[in-house]
Amino acid sequence: MKYPIQKKYHSFKERQKRRKESKPPVNRKIAVPSFFTLMNLFSGFLAIISISDGEFVRAAWLIALAGLFDVFDGLMARLADATSDFGIELDSISDMVSFGVAPGFLMYTWSLHELGFVGIIVSALPPLCGAVRLARFNVNARLQPTKDFFIGLPIPAQAIILGAFFLTFRDSLEIFSFLENGVNSALIPIIVVISFLMVSTLPFDKIPRFDRKTIRQNRGKFILFFVYLILILAFQEYGLMAVFTIFMLKGIVIGAIQFFTDDYGPEGVDKFQDYS
Repeated sequence: MKYPIQKKYHSFKERQKRRKESKPPVNRKIAVPSFFTLMNLFSGFLAIISISDGEFVRAAWLIALAGLFDVFDGLMARLADATSDFGIELDSISDMVSFGVAPGFLMYTWSLHELGFVGIIVSALPPLCGAVRLARFNVNARLQPTKDFFIGLPIPAQAIILGAFFLTFRDSLEIFSFLENGVNSALIPIIVVISFLMVSTLPFDKIPRFDRKTIRQNRGKFILFFVYLILILAFQEYGLMAVFTIFMLKGIVIGAIQFFTDDYGPEGVDKFQDYS
C-alpha cells in the first residue's frame, strides 16, 4: 500500500523523467568554441562603439581581433569534435556583426559619408553580400562541407582587408589626391570587388587541421600560413594588407586557371551550391 504522498512523489519522478527524455541532447563540448564565437561578436560590438566615438584605429584593430577569435573558434570546434548546427548559426550571426556591419560602418563614417546616398549604398555592400555569403555557407555546410577550401571569399577576409586599408592609408590620403574623389575613388572599386568575391564561387584556402596526417598532406599550405603569420606580426597593418591581398589574389588566380582549363571548382562543388 502506497500513501498519497508516495504516489505524488512517484508521479513527479515520472514527469521529470519524461521531461528529461523529451529534451534534445546537449553537446557540452560546444561551450569552448562558442566562447570564442561570442568574443568575436563582442569585439565587433566594441568596434561599432569605437567607430561611433570616432576611434577608427581602435575599431579597425578590434575587427582584426574578431578575426583572430573567429579562427580560434573553428580550430577549437575541430579539435574538440564539437562542430554543430548551433555553432554554425551562432558563428554566422557573430560574423554578420563583426565582419559585415562593423567594416561597412567604418568605411562610411571614415570617408564614404562624403558621397551621400552613393556612399550609403557602397558601404552597405559588405553586410549585404556578407549575409548572402554566410547563408550559402550554412546551406552547404549541412549538405556536404568542402574540406580544403571556402567557396567565395570568407567574410572575415574582406573585413580585415577593409580595416587594413584604413590602417595603412589613414595618414597618407594625399596619395589619392590626384583622383576626382580622393580616397573614395579607390574605396568604391575595392569594396565592390571584394563584395562580389564573397558571393562568387571562387575557391579560397581554409586553415587546415593541425594533425599529423593533414600536416604531411598540406605541408606547403602550412608553410604559407606561417609566413602569413610572421608577416602580420612583423609589419602589423602593412602585413595585414599584404597577407590578405595575397590570399585574395591567390583565390582569383586559381579560380581563373580552373575556369580556363574547364576544371572550374573542385569536384563536387556545383552539386552543393544553393542559389535559392
